[in-house]
Parts: sequence; C-alpha cells; structure tokens
Amino acid sequence: MYDLLIKNGKIVTAESVTEGNIAVKDGKIAAVLAVSEVPDAAKVIDAKGNYVFPGAIDTHAHLNDPGYEWREDYEHGTAAAAVGGYTTIIDMPLQNEPAMTNAELFDVKHDKVDPNAYVDYCFWGGLIPDNFDDLKGLDEKGCVAFKSFIGPVSPDYSSLSYGQAYEAMQIIKEFDGRAGFHCEDFSSIKWQEQRMKKEGRLDWQGFLDSRPVISEMLATVDIIEIAKATGCKAHICHVSSPDVAQKIKEAQQEGYDITAETCSHYLSLTDQDVIENGPLFKCAPPLRSQEEVDRLWTYVEDGTFAGIASDHSPCSYDEKFNEILGQKIENVFDVWGGISGIQSGFQITFYEGCVKRNVCPTVLANAMSVLPAKAFGIYGQKGDIKIGFDADLLIVDPEKEWEITSDSLLYVNKISAFVGRKGKGLPVTTIIRGNVVAEDGKIVADKGVGTLVKKIK
Repeated sequence: MYDLLIKNGKIVTAESVTEGNIAVKDGKIAAVLAVSEVPDAAKVIDAKGNYVFPGAIDTHAHLNDPGYEWREDYEHGTAAAAVGGYTTIIDMPLQNEPAMTNAELFDVKHDKVDPNAYVDYCFWGGLIPDNFDDLKGLDEKGCVAFKSFIGPVSPDYSSLSYGQAYEAMQIIKEFDGRAGFHCEDFSSIKWQEQRMKKEGRLDWQGFLDSRPVISEMLATVDIIEIAKATGCKAHICHVSSPDVAQKIKEAQQEGYDITAETCSHYLSLTDQDVIENGPLFKCAPPLRSQEEVDRLWTYVEDGTFAGIASDHSPCSYDEKFNEILGQKIENVFDVWGGISGIQSGFQITFYEGCVKRNVCPTVLANAMSVLPAKAFGIYGQKGDIKIGFDADLLIVDPEKEWEITSDSLLYVNKISAFVGRKGKGLPVTTIIRGNVVAEDGKIVADKGVGTLVKKIK
C-alpha cells in the first residue's frame, strides 16, 4: 500500500501535460500511473482535473533569520512560501546578523531556523572580499551557491570588485561551485545617484534613471567574461531586462555553464507602477517598461532562466515610508528597496504566463522546478515528477479566481506591491516529501516539517 495517492490530475512536467495518478511512498514518488490505475493508499487526494506541478523552487529569498526577524522569519516566510506553491527555497546569506560567511555561521543559522521551517530550504553561502578562505568550508557544509554583489549593497555586506570576483571564481571553480551575482555596475549607479541628487531629481523617475539597463548590462557582461576566463559556473540573479537576458542566452549557446533567474515582479509589474505608486514598488534592479516585460517572457519560454524567483526582500512599513533603523527617509533613494513576493510568486507567474499569454504550463515546470534544481545541484532529489524524486507536488486550480489582500498574506509585515492584484489560477494544495503542508491558502502541517537540502555531491 502507498502512503499517498494523488489521482485525476493533469501531471505537468517540462515535456508534457498528461492525465494520470501519482503514488507516494516514504516521501518519494513511487509511481506515475495512468488514470485507470488506482492502487490502494493510506491517503487519497482527488486533484479533480487540476494541474499537478512539481513543487516550485524559489532560487532567491531573503528571510532575514537570524538577526532581523522583525522583517521576516522562517516561520512566517516559509509558511507564505508553502501557501504560494514554493516547496523549496534557497535562502540568501545577507540580511542576517551576522551574514552567513563561514562554516560556523552555517551551523548557527541552521540550528536557529530548522525547527520553524514549513518548506525545505537550501542556503546560499556568503561571498564578500574577506571570506575567500571560508568558501570551501561553506561548500563542504552544503551551500548550493555563493552570493555576491557587483553593485551597491547594504552596510552589513560588501560588494566585490571585478578583480576580487576573478579571484573568488578561481577558488570556487576548484570545488565545482557556482558563484551568483547581483549584477548592477557599482560605479555607474553611484555616479548616477550623485547626479540625480545634484540635479534635484529626487522623484521616482530620478530613481529609475539612476539604475538604467546599461548598469545591469555592464556588470552582467563582465561577470560572463570572468566566468569564461576562469571556467567557474555562474548565476546571474534577478534579471530585469530582456536585452541582458539575450547576453546570457548567447553565453549559454556558446556552451558556458551560466545560469540566470528572473522574478515574478519583472514579469508582471512595470516602471509606471513605480512612478504612480512609489515605495512598495522600489527594487533593484528596478522595474522596466511594459515592452520589456513582454519581451522578457520570451526568455522564460526558451529556457534561458533557471528560476522565476521571488527575491522576497521584506521590511517594515516604516522602512518604506518613514525611517530605516532610526534614519529618517528624506527622498526616494533612502527608501528600503525590495518587494515581498514569496507567497504570490507562483500565482502571479501562472496568471501572467499561462492565462494572459497562453504559455504552456510545461514552461513553468521547466523554469520554476527542473532548471533551478539542475542549476543548484539538487536535481535527482528535487525538481521533477519522476520515480525516486522527493514527492514535492503542487496542485493548481487554473480556473480559481483570486485577489491578493493584506489580510491573506502570512508575512511578518503584511505589505506587498502585489496587494490589490487580481487574476486566475491558484495553488490549492502544496505537498512536500509526501506531507500535505498547505491547502486552500492555509497551513495544515506543523512547523519543522521543512528540512535542509544540500547540494548533491
């Protein structure tokens, strides 16, 4: 007898959508069956003709735990992820206190967050100028990649110069790791910010103009060239521009192991949202034009992106509108930059892609599950509906209409640029290693059901 049977579903993989049943035993997918095959199981879920996706993987989340739990913590952040359809998150090392930059801090963070996780999670390791000697130790602990900035970052973390990036990537190449980068050119952004302030352009158009696509392009192209020179695997975080995506695609076509992600907000929101609505829509890189949003979808469809991430970057209401750590917000450049979206990411992407643009659901299975798992070294355990993989499954009702409200959000701070958005197509059941964790927008499992996932060696 199986532990769990999901029957009457439209099973979505990167290759096809087929009607069938999925049997689970000991937390693993034990059989993928025809609709006519209905074996005995201790628990049966009738998918009722809805889509059954492999659980989505959020390649880029900031849960702020430990250190800044008043912004977000694992209990709230992973609960939101589960309700939203992300079954595995890859958590960033910064916006922690201290930032996770060595093996000892890996253990500190793991011990703190593990009892509170509702979804499975991986760790990005920190990559800053003074922790090069610690990178191998973090890899041995199980970090799936290493995060750095080629661009401005918060005071508790440090950016790399291109020379430092070259050295770091030489080191990471030695243990077959992957270096990830926030690609916005430091010098051009700092100069543009100074220019905007000098010209008195302290409005939202001034903010957008301080971070043009060229700054993202410069950093991305340079990191690609360093990756080529060192042979190191690289990951370009939160790509906002289709022109930048094209450069990444070209490097991939040349045979280099350079992966990238975009985010649900870059596939749905625009620069006009920033101009009209301000603080909640500020992020970096910034939102782009509607024309660029539409073109960016081309790179989702062709497989350029190994991840449609949330880049969940939560903060308090005050940090968007009043003050940050006691410092009064004087202008747009002082406002906290980041969009909270880990609960909304899948439904936004499904609606924008499968409903509005008629994108095949297989595209989402590829971009949000299969390719991220492969990029971060966890494919075989995560990322697909195949025998032997973890039974991480997401049932989506394509006809269910929704509106995102503040009250529906499970975050510590119930604010988001997505509040007020309406659409169709909603995750209704989230299953992690055979455990039903969320149903109909509510958590139905005990915290601690989530567990650490390490890169498969």
